Amino acid sequence: MTQLKERLLKLYEENEIKVDIAFFLGGFFFDVWTLSDIDDPVAITQQVVYLLILGSILYFDFLKSHGFISIHRKLERIWEYRQLAVHFLLGSLLSVYSLFFLKSASLFSSLIFILLLLGLMVANELKRVRESEINLKIGLFVICLFSFFSMMVPTALGFVGLVPFILSLTLTGGALYGIYVLLKKKVQDEVILRKSLVIPSGTVLALFLVFYLLGWIPPVPLSIQNMGIYHSVEKVEGAYVLSYETPSWQFWQRGDQNFKAEPQDKIYFFAQIFSPARFSDSVILHWYYKDPVHGWQTTDKIPMTIAGGREGGYRGFASKQNYSEGRWRISVETTDGREIGRIYFDVTKVSEINPHRAFYKDIFR
Repeated sequence: MTQLKERLLKLYEENEIKVDIAFFLGGFFFDVWTLSDIDDPVAITQQVVYLLILGSILYFDFLKSHGFISIHRKLERIWEYRQLAVHFLLGSLLSVYSLFFLKSASLFSSLIFILLLLGLMVANELKRVRESEINLKIGLFVICLFSFFSMMVPTALGFVGLVPFILSLTLTGGALYGIYVLLKKKVQDEVILRKSLVIPSGTVLALFLVFYLLGWIPPVPLSIQNMGIYHSVEKVEGAYVLSYETPSWQFWQRGDQNFKAEPQDKIYFFAQIFSPARFSDSVILHWYYKDPVHGWQTTDKIPMTIAGGREGGYRGFASKQNYSEGRWRISVETTDGREIGRIYFDVTKVSEINPHRAFYKDIFR
């Protein structure tokens, strides 16, 4: 058994980078395949356990790297594998939060944030980052910690907006202050604490605040499951019947994004929006028209109340009868102005009614 351990340790030391990357990707794909709903109790418990283990490893690594503790001789072999655990846990947590943010993101407004988050996952595997001081890993841990609270707080409160965001920042800061107090009992040097804990943590939280003010942070846990432009939307026995002209082979079109408007036609916008159980909030359907001279101009802001807990998402629609020919877009936004989704469409007015016009129909139950 001793010889086997020696061989495994030697194999790990010779292929350390490859093994660490494999563990990081293992954590990533493990949660991609097992991703549950954002309010699933088992998934929440798993995240809490992962965060506690990751925080504990970094706590002792902080003390060890600055010479405030030493690892017992019998535990040295186990301690050498801590980086594998850190890589697996970071890969798992960052994958979960990236996927949830991605589901809630409108790439038009949140692309930079999503790319930064995915970039951090890749950067964690770069040799220069791997060999850096522990403050960088603490920064990644703070990102995971804030991401956890930013998803759990609005899920618990049942709405998104400034209050859940501020509360998420406060809870993250409170948890970090608790870690600071624990470390200060063993680390008397304020310079070390400031450099390796306070500065990286404060920087991450400040960036999240800036991203929120810019509208870049997706409004988790809301997400658009489906949306489109239609000629009519009817509710029949609890189901929504959507009528459109676009042939089904044009699969990239969502309804009639090339809307041929005959006299008396209305433009209908239909959306399915997912939110967790006990969730009750409103979204704004923001209609824009691209004026040939002045560019995009707001024409309407229509509120739509949503209720959570439905597996297929909350279904709702809005219509518009007075419109101009040209380029349009509709943005689905939260009450604090963050965009969940966006759709573009073109309106072409036809002067005569076509009595032979045929419609395809989709049914959403």
